[in-house]
Amino acid sequence: MSQLTQGKSKRLMYVESKSGEIDGWSARIGWVTFSRSGRSIYYRDLVLKRLKGGGISGNYYSESTGQEFWVSGVKKRSTNAHWAEPTKIYIDPDALAEYKEIVSAT
Repeated sequence: MSQLTQGKSKRLMYVESKSGEIDGWSARIGWVTFSRSGRSIYYRDLVLKRLKGGGISGNYYSESTGQEFWVSGVKKRSTNAHWAEPTKIYIDPDALAEYKEIVSAT
């Protein structure tokens, strides 16, 4: 079991594009799935690979575009975006109930 997957095949995660948008939003909260090795994340139509040694501003990159992304677990305090770089976050409709459950469990 890795810290990222928490032993699950799918997990609610915060996904932020560091240099663009994801379907009109700079950040989204939604369901991601993982490769068998846990080195790749699949979100919507994105295949995100772990950046070795860390990137400039992200921890994953798009295999097809090279664009960097920040991917992390959803925080109970709803403080997913970095305080120095506030951004509007879209919560996918199929993830809203789980998101509300996570943030209300404080």
